[in-house]
Amino acid sequence: LRFDFKLAPGTNNGLAIRSPGASQGSQAYRGMELQILDDSAEKWADLKDWQFHGSLYGCAASERGHLKPAGEWNRQVVIAHGPDIVVILNGSIILSVNTDKLAAEGTPDGREHTGLKRRKGHIGFLGHGDPVAFRNIAIKELK
Repeated sequence: LRFDFKLAPGTNNGLAIRSPGASQGSQAYRGMELQILDDSAEKWADLKDWQFHGSLYGCAASERGHLKPAGEWNRQVVIAHGPDIVVILNGSIILSVNTDKLAAEGTPDGREHTGLKRRKGHIGFLGHGDPVAFRNIAIKELK
């Protein structure tokens, strides 16, 4: 999946991957949620490392420092192939994890993430009522 996004100051959003669907419960646990977040905002100063932009929510922290300031366009690529999830933000790999390993070792948030075992499902943008713009969305099936 490739897309451009632009955040307003303080925006909180997310990207569901391998989701069983909204009617099946929380996307962050039954599927997987990658954070889309203006984590430079003061209101997010006390987040856990697995809650910042690009992180696999509750499961794995991304590398910070590659998100452009609110109001500027960012390009993100998400590669989900087998158990491997890679997030590339503005040309830099900020997350590279193996979900089988995460499921076996347990997650930092201490919650059950059954979605870590999923290999297929829906993709969706998870709004929290904050303004965010998306453009140039492209999906390619990997075989």
